[in-house]
Amino acid sequence: MLETRAVYVISVAAELAGMHPQTLRIYERKGLLEPSRTGGGSRRYSQSDIARLHRIAELTAAGLNLEGVKRVMELEDKVVELRAELTAVRAATAAAVAATHREYRRDLVPFSGLPAVWSRHRDRP
Repeated sequence: MLETRAVYVISVAAELAGMHPQTLRIYERKGLLEPSRTGGGSRRYSQSDIARLHRIAELTAAGLNLEGVKRVMELEDKVVELRAELTAVRAATAAAVAATHREYRRDLVPFSGLPAVWSRHRDRP
């Protein structure tokens, strides 16, 4: 998992992403990026933000406009969220199935004595 602690000022983040600082401001205005802010209002970027900037660059290089990039990234974020939810549901389901199996095993009656009881009742007229 990428570091989410915001430590980079805009000039450093732009350099790490290979972009101009003004480009980062545009991406923020368009809703593609949400840097953290200091108490004084200065932007601070995390390693996760830098990775997001690289992804934006990949998508724009592939020919998407900024609105398309925004939509793709929203969908990618939703996929990550849904995968995490699916993993949690699978784990809960597996636990519930295991608990049910334990319950069934506990309630099982030994079968060894039943044939004798059955045969006595069957022989009666």
